[in-house]
Amino acid sequence: MIVHTLRFAFKEDITEEEREHVLALMRRTASVESVSFGTVGQSLGEKDRFTHAYCVGIADMDALRRYMHDPVHLAGDPQILPYLSRIAIGPDLSDDMTPTLATDILALHEEKLTLYPEWAAQIGPLLADR
Repeated sequence: MIVHTLRFAFKEDITEEEREHVLALMRRTASVESVSFGTVGQSLGEKDRFTHAYCVGIADMDALRRYMHDPVHLAGDPQILPYLSRIAIGPDLSDDMTPTLATDILALHEEKLTLYPEWAAQIGPLLADR
């Protein structure tokens, strides 16, 4: 199982209705076929930087690839990202002890950045610590 996490903060000027809409879009993404379990809600740490978190459990690398390219996921990000001020990807974790797993996951992420340059341009400025 690969457990993928995001921590994020909303822009200060969005409405409560917009915030709830974004969280609903994230919950929709967290419920696609390739996801074994998911949750979206408040972040319980680093309240000064990240107010919310997203976590999904994904069975294996094949499921991760499907998740990353799922039409629901691809359609949701452009509707979600404009409302966020920052994102931290990870830390992810896994019970799969394959020594190259972290590198393999990073390669999938890099592949997605290359395949979807508009997504890369949208998410890049939001990444924390860049």
